[in-house]
Amino acid sequence: MADSFIKTTIDGRTATVRFDRGDKANALSAEALRQLTETARSFHARPDISAVVLTGQAKNFTLGADLKDPERGEMRKQRLSQRRVSLRLGPEMCEAWEKVDALTIMAIEGWCVGGGAALAVACDLRVMAKSATVYVPEVERGMNMSWGSIPRMTALVGPARAKRLAALCEKVDAATALAWGLADAVAEDGSALARAMEFAKAAAELPPTALKMVKQDVNVAALGLSRATGHRDLEAFALMEGSEDFAEGVSSFLEGRKPKFTGD
Repeated sequence: MADSFIKTTIDGRTATVRFDRGDKANALSAEALRQLTETARSFHARPDISAVVLTGQAKNFTLGADLKDPERGEMRKQRLSQRRVSLRLGPEMCEAWEKVDALTIMAIEGWCVGGGAALAVACDLRVMAKSATVYVPEVERGMNMSWGSIPRMTALVGPARAKRLAALCEKVDAATALAWGLADAVAEDGSALARAMEFAKAAAELPPTALKMVKQDVNVAALGLSRATGHRDLEAFALMEGSEDFAEGVSSFLEGRKPKFTGD
C-alpha cells in the first residue's frame, strides 16, 4: 500500500486537506494524483461539509509534476491506446476538485507550479502568501498545458493574461495574481491557511444548500464551454509526448541546461 500524502481534518462544516509528500518539491507523482482525486471524491456526497480548504507544505504547495516518477516513466513507454487512459489521471483529479459540492479554497505558500496551478484554478478560491508564485512552465518543457486548465484560467483572468501565464510562462507573484483575479486574497507569509480558513468560516455560517446551489450556478455560467474548448488537451499532450521538443524540454530541465527546441 502506498504511503498517504494526504491528511484530512474536519471541524464542524469545514474540512482541511493537507497535501505533503515530506520533501521540498512536494511533486505531483501519479500516486499523488490518485490520492488527491480520491480525497476530492470523498466530499462529493457530504451535505454536512460547506467548505474544503486545500493546502500544501509550509514552504511550497508543489513544484509541479514529478518528472522522476518511475510510474510516469513507464507511462511514456505505453502504446497510444493505453497512454490515453493513463494520461487521464491529471484531468480527473482537477475535475474531481471542481465537482466538490462545497466551496473549495486553496491556500498557497511558496511555489505553485504546473499541475499545481491546474489544481488551483479547479478550486473556487485561492489565497496566496505574499512571497508565493504561480508558474506554468509546460511550454518551456516542450509540452502543452493540459488537465482542462486553459478554459478555467481564461475564465478567471481573461484570454490575454491566460496566454501570458500558460503560453509565455510568466512567473506570477501574489500581488499580480490578486490584480489579475487569479488570487482572491493575499496573506502574510505563513498565514495563507489562516486567511483561507476565514473564507471557510464565512461559508460554514451560511445556509449550506443555498451556498452550494449558487456555487454550481456560477460554475455553469463561467465554464459552460470548458469541455468544448478543453477536451483536446489530453490528445495534444499525448501527441507532444512523442515529439523531439518534449524529450529536449524534459532532459534539459533535468540536466539544468538551456533547451534547444526545433519544432519537431
